[in-house]
Amino acid sequence: MTTFEPSLSASLRASSHDAPSMADQLPSINFGFDELRSRMNQFTARFDDFIEKGRRRVLEERNQFRMNVAEIHEDQRMKKRDIEILELKQTQHSQTLAKESAETSEMQDAIATLTTQRDERLSHRDALRAQIAELQKSVSARREAQLKHRRYLDGQSRYNEPELDFWESYLGLRIEGMGKQDRLKFIFANVCEREWDREAWFELDTTEREYKVPEFRPKVERDEVDRVLEHLNETRDFASFLKGMRELFVEALK
Repeated sequence: MTTFEPSLSASLRASSHDAPSMADQLPSINFGFDELRSRMNQFTARFDDFIEKGRRRVLEERNQFRMNVAEIHEDQRMKKRDIEILELKQTQHSQTLAKESAETSEMQDAIATLTTQRDERLSHRDALRAQIAELQKSVSARREAQLKHRRYLDGQSRYNEPELDFWESYLGLRIEGMGKQDRLKFIFANVCEREWDREAWFELDTTEREYKVPEFRPKVERDEVDRVLEHLNETRDFASFLKGMRELFVEALK
C-alpha cells in the first residue's frame, strides 16, 4: 500500500497550477470490491438459505405440533369416550348386581317358604300316617272281634236252630234281612187277641258287641226294651230275648 507524505502533498498543491495532475500519475489501486460483492452475495445466499431452512423447520415443527395437539385431542376424546363407556358399563354392572341381589333374596325367601311348607306337610304326613296306623289297628281289632263274634254266633246257631224253628212254627216269628250288614228285622204275628193278623216287629243291630234295638212297633216303653236288651248283652241268651220282646208286644197290644 502506498503512503503519502505531507511534504509531497504540499509541493503538489503549490505546483498544481503549472504542472500536470498528479492524480493522473498515481498508480491504480484495486480495493477488491468484486470479491467483496461476491462474498456478500454468497453470505446473502447462505443467510437466505438459513432463513428458508429455519422457516421450513419452524413450519414443520408447527405442523408437527399441530398434529401432536390434534392427536392429543383425539386421544383425549377417545379416552373420554372410553371413560363414558366404562361408566355406563359400571352403572349397568351395578344395576345387574342389585337385580341379582334382589332375585337372590327373593329366591332365598321362596326357598324358606317352600322349606317351611315342606316341613309342615311332612309333619302332617307323619301325623296322618300315625292316624292311619291307629285306624288300621282299630279296624283290625274290630274285624277280629267281629270274626270272633261271628264264630260265636255260628256256634250258637247250632243250639238256637231248634228253638228258632219252634218260634217260627208255633208262635209266628219271621226273620227278615234289612239290606244292611249285621241288621235283622224280627216280626211277630198272633200277638193281638182282637186283631189276630196284626204284626209287631223290632230291628236288631249286631254291628258291635253290644246289640242295639233302633226301631220297634208297636209303641213300647224304651226302658223295658233296654232292660230286655241288656239281659241279652249280658247272657247272650237269644231265646230269652225273643221271648221277652214278644211279651212286651203282647202286653202293649192288650
